[in-house]
Amino acid sequence: MIINLAYIVACVLFILGIKNLNKPSTARYGNMLSVFGMTIAVVAVFFEGPVLASWNTRNWMENSYLWILLAVAIGSVIGIVWSKKVKMTGMPELVAIYNGFGGLASFFVAFTQFLPGDGNGIQIAVSICLTIFTGAITFTGSMLAWGKLAGKVPGRAIVFKGQKPLNAFLILAVAAASVVYVVPGIDAALNWPAVLSVMAVSLILGFLVVMPIGGGDMPVVISLLNSLSGLAVAMAGFIISNTVLIVVGATVGASGMILTLIMCKAMNRSIRNLLFSGFGATDAVSKKGPTSEPKAVSVEDAYMVLEAAQSVVFIPGYGMAVAQAQHVVKELAEKLEANGAEVSFAVHPVAGRMPGHMNVLLAEADIAYEQLKTMDEMNPVMPSQDVAIVIGANDVVNPAAETDKDSPIYGMPIIKAYECKTVFVLKRGQGRGFSGIENELFYMPNTLMIYGDAKATISALSGEFVSE
Repeated sequence: MIINLAYIVACVLFILGIKNLNKPSTARYGNMLSVFGMTIAVVAVFFEGPVLASWNTRNWMENSYLWILLAVAIGSVIGIVWSKKVKMTGMPELVAIYNGFGGLASFFVAFTQFLPGDGNGIQIAVSICLTIFTGAITFTGSMLAWGKLAGKVPGRAIVFKGQKPLNAFLILAVAAASVVYVVPGIDAALNWPAVLSVMAVSLILGFLVVMPIGGGDMPVVISLLNSLSGLAVAMAGFIISNTVLIVVGATVGASGMILTLIMCKAMNRSIRNLLFSGFGATDAVSKKGPTSEPKAVSVEDAYMVLEAAQSVVFIPGYGMAVAQAQHVVKELAEKLEANGAEVSFAVHPVAGRMPGHMNVLLAEADIAYEQLKTMDEMNPVMPSQDVAIVIGANDVVNPAAETDKDSPIYGMPIIKAYECKTVFVLKRGQGRGFSGIENELFYMPNTLMIYGDAKATISALSGEFVSE
């Protein structure tokens, strides 16, 4: 009774924690609620009947307390080290790894319940197969997503002839092997080969599903894998009759799917298109081709324009996160405001690879929440803005999304920086963005490029105001 009550309290805290993550101002509080809920859930495990029964055993191999404490210790060390070392720019990769570990944990739970033998009923047998299938795909898919984001493997999409038929065949193979294990009356000697086949094929499928996805679609993949990891946890909860796993897994699965749909909408892509289009498989260059060369200016020349500006909008992207330029951006914004300019920040829903990533970075620099504007809020007033400063953003400001039907990002909602009177684009070099697509904004007559490290460039611009 008390254990079930503890699990219910933990579930409520998880739900409240997730709810509070939807705003930067309450995200930290939501995270702490979730941590407290997880602490209650872990402590409650120590009072489960089978765990209590192992307390007085003389065989240390059978002492559940020893193994649980060992797992908690190892996990805590890994979590503390990663929390200290990981940078905000590495958060998408870290989320991908955590998704993978969640899937792997569910995978192992399902396998341990298969090991006891043939005593599993048909419902448990179905849950075991589904958990192994979902957990394995989540694990290998997440590891490949991490590799792409971290630059360990090529980030472009990888496609080959017959890839879709192969995936379909492997899914049918998993279904057939699952039927062999689940349906009563089939030779029990086939159980081991059937379950091992489900495991092996599902692990391969995880790689094959993520391989043809690249470029700007990777953040959506991570969100989808997060949803799958939650579903795997929920199904593992059915296997071992654990309430907290069922509720939390279902909550994570549902919230992850909602986030995936939101991100797909922000990029004007369907999940089907995401999974089967092979976006990023080729170098996507507009058939129109650039009609001129980008015009570069010095910091001194850019300052002359900014000094006279009455309204300035910053458009941050992943490049700002990489350069860790948020604090110097805050400094420049204050200088502009002191000079009489109205300053805003236009944040695309998927800026920085993940929803909310840019908001967290900017909030970290104590930029006021009221200055953070959504794409829908800023686009109507873009033509009235004197200057737009694009810092490391690429695809989310690319006019090809509106003008070039042959572009892979055609139809994706963008921040309309090109409508501002003057556009400064801060880039380290002349390369393409994360999705490898040529940006038409760079060649427009009102666009001026400032090449170099974003942090150094912003600092130099801020310094120009000091010298006056």
